[in-house]
Amino acid sequence: MKAAVRAGSGASPIGSAVDFEAWITRRPVEEHTEPFTFVVGLDGLLRLAPRRSEHVACAGGDPVLSAGEIAFVRDAGRWSVSEVTNHSTGYCPDVTSWPAVARALDRAALSHPLDFTHQVIFRRCPACQEHNIVREGDFACAFCQADLPTYWNVAPSTQERVATDR
Repeated sequence: MKAAVRAGSGASPIGSAVDFEAWITRRPVEEHTEPFTFVVGLDGLLRLAPRRSEHVACAGGDPVLSAGEIAFVRDAGRWSVSEVTNHSTGYCPDVTSWPAVARALDRAALSHPLDFTHQVIFRRCPACQEHNIVREGDFACAFCQADLPTYWNVAPSTQERVATDR
């Protein structure tokens, strides 16, 4: 998927409330009712794209601190986050990536929940190397039935590197 990313195909960086307001007003009104694709780049900026965008394209092919889907609501003249998940099969971010998302949303002056409103648990199978979404606490590979680790092990992780650098 990364090979298909073209230069300049990344999403809009959102570093302030002004950036967000400019971005959301350029979006067709019918898009406001569904979630958008987001990533948080290594620079800590939120990047947004229409929902059907691939996360890797949203990030311009670069590594990220987090990724998922996000929905907004306008209430009393202010935009805020109504839902946010780490659901990205392109990056498979761990649920521990939430602090990077919260910082990016704070930077953009968007009020938000205290954590992901829906957490997706990703694991790579040590036996067959397939990526899995853990459902209902069943840490068994959907492909080969091997046990999945309880710790996040999906990729050589920018998240892990950044987390240990703090």
